[in-house]
Amino acid sequence: MAQETAFTPDIKFIRELKAAGADTMKKCYQCATCSVVCPLSPDDRPFPRKEMVMAQWGLKDELLKSADIWLCHNCNDCSKYCPRGARPGDVLAILRKSVIQENAFPRIMGKIVGDPKNIWQAMAIPVLFFLVILGITGHLNFPEGEIVFSKFFPVHYIDMIFVPLSALAVLMFAVSMSRFWKNISAESGNKLPKGDFLPSFMETLKEIMLHSKFRKCDENKDRGIAHVLVFYGFIGLAITTAWAVFYLYGLKWESPYPLDDPDILALLGGSTTMVWIARTIFKLVANISAISLLAGGVLIIKNRLKERGFETSTSSFDWIFVGIVLLVGLSGFLAQVMRMMNFPPVIAYSTYFIHLVLVFYIIIYMPYSKLAHFVYRTVAITYTKMMKRDVEM
Repeated sequence: MAQETAFTPDIKFIRELKAAGADTMKKCYQCATCSVVCPLSPDDRPFPRKEMVMAQWGLKDELLKSADIWLCHNCNDCSKYCPRGARPGDVLAILRKSVIQENAFPRIMGKIVGDPKNIWQAMAIPVLFFLVILGITGHLNFPEGEIVFSKFFPVHYIDMIFVPLSALAVLMFAVSMSRFWKNISAESGNKLPKGDFLPSFMETLKEIMLHSKFRKCDENKDRGIAHVLVFYGFIGLAITTAWAVFYLYGLKWESPYPLDDPDILALLGGSTTMVWIARTIFKLVANISAISLLAGGVLIIKNRLKERGFETSTSSFDWIFVGIVLLVGLSGFLAQVMRMMNFPPVIAYSTYFIHLVLVFYIIIYMPYSKLAHFVYRTVAITYTKMMKRDVEM
C-alpha cells in the first residue's frame, strides 16, 4: 500500500505571497519549462518547478527549509520562457524575502524593514536617533563658514553610534543565520555532511567573487553586469570606510586634511608627494566605488523596467533596496561636491544628514533587508556543497 502524505495549505501565507507580488504563481501548470531552461538547476532536484508547487499550496514550512531557492540568481530566464506568464523568477525572489522575514531576530524588525508599507518607520528610527544625539551634544544647528561635516556631526559621535550598533546587527544576524542553518539542515533529514565546511565555503566565495554563476544566464546578461557593479561598489566603499578609520585613529588624520598639514608631513617624513599620493588613492577608490554603485543601481532599474516587455515584475521590497542603493551613492557623492564647492550650509549639511540616515539603513538593517540575501545565499550554497548537491549540471 502506497504511503500517504498529508499537507495542510497555509492560506494566510499564500495571501501574503500574492500581496508581495507573487500573484501570478497560480498560473503555473507544471510544464517544467523553467527548470529546463535554467542553467543552474540541478538534474536531481530541479528548481524552480517544485518551489512553484509549494508556493501554490502554501507549504510555508517546506519552503523555509529549502536551500534551493537561494541557488537561483534571479536572472529571470525562466520568467521569459514561461508559456503561462507565471514568473517563477519573481516568485522565488519573493520567497527569499519571506525566508529573511521568518528567520529575522527580532522578528518585528523583519516586518518593519521587510514590509515596504513600513518604510517610514524604518527611516524614522535613525532620523529621530540622530536628531536626539545632535540635540544632546549641542550640534543641532548648521555651522557657518567653510563646509566641514565634522563640525556639524563629529566623526567620533558617528563612530560611537555605528560601531556598537553594527556589532549588535552582526549578533542579530548570527541568530537569524543559526535559525536558517537549522531549517535547511532539517530538509535533508539532518544527514551528516559529506564535505568539510571550510573548502565548501572557500569554493562558494570564489564563485560569488567571480560571479561565475551569473555568466551562465543567457537571456539577461545585463543583470549580471549590474550586480557586479553594485557588489564591487559596496566592497570598495567598505574598504574606504576602513581606510578612513585607520587614517583617523591610526594616523590621527582629521578629515578633510590639507596637503600642508605639518602633523601629516611629519608622519610621512615631510614629503608632500607621499601625502598627495595617499589622499589621491583614497579618494580615487572611494569615488570609483560610488560611481560603480550608482551605475549598477541605474542599470538594475533600467533592466527591470525593460523586463515589462515579457510581463515580469519586481516586488516593492526589491525596488526599495534599489532606491536606497542609488540614494546612498548619490547623497554621498553630492555631499562631497557640495563641500568642495562650498554650497550653502543648510543644503550641504542636510544632504550629509540624509546620507548618514541612508548609511544607517544599509548597515544596521542589513540582517532584514534585501542585502541579507548575500549572506543567506553564501550559507545555502556552502551547505549544498557540503552535502555534495552542487548546482552544476
